[in-house]
Amino acid sequence: MASDQNLTGADVVTKDSHQPVHDTVSKLTAMVAAKGMRLFAVIDQAAEARQAGLTLRETTLVIFGSPEAGTPVMAASPLAALDLPLKVLIWADGDQTKVSYYAPAALAARHHLTVGLAASLVGIDALTDALVAF
Repeated sequence: MASDQNLTGADVVTKDSHQPVHDTVSKLTAMVAAKGMRLFAVIDQAAEARQAGLTLRETTLVIFGSPEAGTPVMAASPLAALDLPLKVLIWADGDQTKVSYYAPAALAARHHLTVGLAASLVGIDALTDALVAF
C-alpha cells in the first residue's frame, strides 16, 4: 500500500471495520441520518474507476456534516471549507475493511481553531467508534 508522505500518523485515524465495505457504508449513512446530520455525498470511487476502464479496490468516500457545527468553523477559518464537510473513507485493504478520516486535532491545528470550535469536530471519533463496534 502506498503512503502519503505529507501525512503523519496523527493526521489520519484509521479503524478496522468487521463488516464489508458496502455494509459499513450503509451503516454509516444510516447513523448520519439518525443523528440528524446532512449526508452531502457518497462517492463510490471504485465504480467511477470501473467506468473509466480502471481497477481500484473497494473505496467509498462519505461526505457529511452539520451546517450548525461546520459554519462557525468556516467563518473563523475560511480555508477550513477545504476539509469540511467531514469525510470518511471506507476502503478495502485485502480482506479487511478500513475506516479512515482526518483526526479532529489535526484539522483544528491546521486551521488554528479555538478549543470551542475544535470541539465541534470531535464527534467523528465517537461516530466511527460506534460504526466499527460489533
